[in-house]
Amino acid sequence: MATSQTGGQILVDQLKIHGVGHVFCVPGESFLAVLDALYDAPSIEVTVCRQEGGAAMMAEAHGKLTGRPGICFVTRAPGATNASAGVHIARQDSTPMILFVGQVERDAREREAFQELDYRAVFGNLAKWVTEIDEVGRLPELISRAFHVATSGRPGPVVIALPEDMLTEVLALAHAEACTGRPVLPYQVIETDPGTTAMLELQKRLEAAQRPLMILGGSRWSATAVEHITLFAEHYQLPVACSFRRQMLFSAEHACYAGDFGFGANPKLIKRVKQADLVLLVGGRFSEVPSQGYTVLDIPVPQQALVHVYPDPDELGRVYRADLPIHASPAAFALAASRLQVAKNAAWCDWTNEAHADFVQWTDPTPIRIPGQLQMAEVMRHLRQVLPADSIMCNGAGNFAIWVHRFWPFRHYATQLAPTSGSMGYGLPAGVAAKRLWPERSVVVFAGDGDFLMHGQELATAVQYKLPILIILLDNGMFGTIRMHQERNYPERVVATQLQNPDFAAYAQAFGAYGERVTDTAAFGPALQRAMASGQPALLHCLIDPQAITPTATLDSLRQQALCAQRSGSDEGS
Repeated sequence: MATSQTGGQILVDQLKIHGVGHVFCVPGESFLAVLDALYDAPSIEVTVCRQEGGAAMMAEAHGKLTGRPGICFVTRAPGATNASAGVHIARQDSTPMILFVGQVERDAREREAFQELDYRAVFGNLAKWVTEIDEVGRLPELISRAFHVATSGRPGPVVIALPEDMLTEVLALAHAEACTGRPVLPYQVIETDPGTTAMLELQKRLEAAQRPLMILGGSRWSATAVEHITLFAEHYQLPVACSFRRQMLFSAEHACYAGDFGFGANPKLIKRVKQADLVLLVGGRFSEVPSQGYTVLDIPVPQQALVHVYPDPDELGRVYRADLPIHASPAAFALAASRLQVAKNAAWCDWTNEAHADFVQWTDPTPIRIPGQLQMAEVMRHLRQVLPADSIMCNGAGNFAIWVHRFWPFRHYATQLAPTSGSMGYGLPAGVAAKRLWPERSVVVFAGDGDFLMHGQELATAVQYKLPILIILLDNGMFGTIRMHQERNYPERVVATQLQNPDFAAYAQAFGAYGERVTDTAAFGPALQRAMASGQPALLHCLIDPQAITPTATLDSLRQQALCAQRSGSDEGS
C-alpha cells in the first residue's frame, strides 16, 4: 500500500472524487506527472487532440452537454494561448470548464523562463477564476473550489496553473490527510430557488397579460428542466422562443414554439416580442445577438413588462431593469413554474397559435431556391427525413450555419453544440467530444470551408478513436460572412475574403476517413447513405455557388443594394 503520492497522483485522485470520467488534452512535458497518474486511473478516459484550441473546445462541448465541468490539460505558454479560444467560448456560453495548464518550476518564475506566462494576467478577463497551485498539500482544497466556481451562479471556465515541480513533489499520505482534514467530498451544484413570493407575483402578472412571450436561454438546464418548462408553457399556453443557439431548450414541434432569436431571425418574431406586453426571460442574458444588437428591448428599462430569471444576482439589472427580477437557476425555476395551476384557454391562445404558425412558415424549406446546382433547402429537407430526431448537431461560425439553425427542427435537450461567442472551427471538436461522450448517438457536424480548416486536423482525432461522425462541409471558396458584410459596406472592393481550398474529400481520405464530393442536389442523398454506411468518420464536400450567400440573398443583390444606397446618399449630399 502506497504511503506517499506525487502532486500529479493527488490531482488525478481529486478528479476521480469529483466524478470526472473524461479529459481532453494535448500532452506536454510540463504535466507528465499527471499523464503518468492517469495511466493508473482507468476510470478516466483520455482523448489526445491535435491542437490545444480543439482540446479546449472539446472540453467546453462536454460541459455544455452534461452540465459538469469539461476538463482540459495543456502545456505551457503556446499550449495555453492556443487553448484560450475554448476558454472564451466557455465564458460567453456560460459553460462549466476547468483548464489545467503546465507552468515552469517554482524557482524559475518571474525570470521569463522557457514558455513562462503569468496566467492570472493572461486569463484574468476570460475566466471566472484563475489560480496557480504552489503547494501540493493544497491541491484538494483548490480543485474542490474550482469545481464549485465553474458550476455556481453563472457557470464558466476556471484556469489552474500547475508548476512542474509541484506535480512531481512527493507528499506523505499522513501529511496529506492532515492538510485536508475530513475526506474530500464531491462538489455539489447549488440550486437557487425562486421563492413563493416571486412565483405568486409572476402568476399575477401572467393573469393580467394579454400578449406574453417566454424566451429561454443560458445554461444550467437539463432534460428534466426542459420537461418542466414545457409543462409550464402548456399550462399557460405561452408562446416560447429560444435565445441564440439555445434551440434545444424547447421542441420545434411543440404547438407553443415561436422560433429563435439568432442571426437573421424571423422578422415576425422580432415584431412579436416588441408587441408583447410581458416578456419572461428565463436563464439567458438576452445579449447582443438575440436582442438583434440591443434593439428589441429598450435599455435600461424595456417598454414591455420584463420578468428576468437568472442564477447570478450580478446579472440581474446589469443591462435590463426587470419589473420582476428572480434570482433562481433555470432548473429550480422550471420546477416551480410547472407546479403553478391555471385554467387553460388563456386569453392569448390566438397569439400563441399565430406565433407557431409564423415559425412553421419561416422554417419551411420548400420555397427556398438559391443559385447553383446544389440546393441546400432540399438537402435540409432530406436530412430531416433520414436523421434521428435526437441527432446532435454541431457547428462553428459562418453563414452556412443559417441552414441548420433555421431549417433543422431541434426537438430534444442536448442536441445542439454551437458557440454563442461566434468562434470559428468549433463544430468538428464539438462533434468529437459528443461522440466520445455518447457513441450511440448520431453526431452531425456542419462546417464552412473557412470554418473547417480552423480545426480540421481534429479529423485525425476522430479517426484515431474510430468515431463515425458525419461532416457536411459547405464550400463556397470564401469567408462568406465577412464577404457578405464587405459587399454591404464596401461594394466591388473585394480583398482578403477569397479562399483557395483543397479537395476536402481527398483531405478526409488522407486521414483515413470516408470522403466524397457532392456537386448537385440529386447526388446528395446517395452520398449521404454511403457516408453513413461506411462506419467511419465521413466528410461530404458540398460545392455551393458563391452567389448563394444566404438562403434569401445573393452577393450580386447585396452589392447592388449597397451601390444604390451609396448613389442615393451622394445625390442627397449634392
